[in-house]
Amino acid sequence: MPQTRGYNTAHLPARVTADIAAAACAGVLVAPVITVIDRGIIENASGTRTLGASVIASLRLLLTRPHAFVFSKPFALVFTLYTGTYLTANTVDTLSSTLGPSPPSTVTFGAPKFLATSSANLALCLWKDTHFTRLFGLSSPRALPPATYALFTLRDCLTIGASFNLPPLLAPYVPLGLRQVTGWRPESVAQFIAPAAVQVVSTPMHLLGLDWYNRAGGEGVGGRWRRVRGAWGVSVLARVGRIVPAFGVGGVVNSGVRRELMGGLE
Repeated sequence: MPQTRGYNTAHLPARVTADIAAAACAGVLVAPVITVIDRGIIENASGTRTLGASVIASLRLLLTRPHAFVFSKPFALVFTLYTGTYLTANTVDTLSSTLGPSPPSTVTFGAPKFLATSSANLALCLWKDTHFTRLFGLSSPRALPPATYALFTLRDCLTIGASFNLPPLLAPYVPLGLRQVTGWRPESVAQFIAPAAVQVVSTPMHLLGLDWYNRAGGEGVGGRWRRVRGAWGVSVLARVGRIVPAFGVGGVVNSGVRRELMGGLE
């Protein structure tokens, strides 16, 4: 493979294009369902509409006026969030394969990838959540309180670690029987399980952050915890329902498209 000064720079423009294409394919695939679920969770937490009613209303818009749904602000926010997150992960892998040097299809894991993807996802997710909370929350649009930012940050760190760093580490331990039943690669099985499982822990952080925004003043810990506990079960199911497409299906699509495109360049 051609190299320059010890670096693997062969087909670098094409590799960057492959990174963008893979991220965009995953982003556009997961954005519809994430948009529907995220709106439903926020409207349910604020009490403006039940989760079921919100999901039905969003699906009705998607089915009857798909152009209005796709070109809406909520869809654009979610598409940008996930495409940006996947692209950051892909860029870290391409940078690593360039400096390594190693084959273009190389996938990395560890601190550099965690820090890069966490930083990108945190910034984009807080940006998206700020707009979603203002659009669909209970109170009038205002700045998110520091406690909400802190809880959302911790929530996203857990999700990113489980989505980008854990799957390569868990893949060797995926039981053979599970691989045979699903017919999937071990990495794909781990990509579905890890981010979904962490939602049991991260969902209360999400709900508490929303409650702090919707009911900012004079609220005791007991009252907040009762509301979080009451919404915990249905919200965990909803967030698993959004995280499996976001970092399960989306992660598999992103890695699969990238692997195919990069394989063609090798």
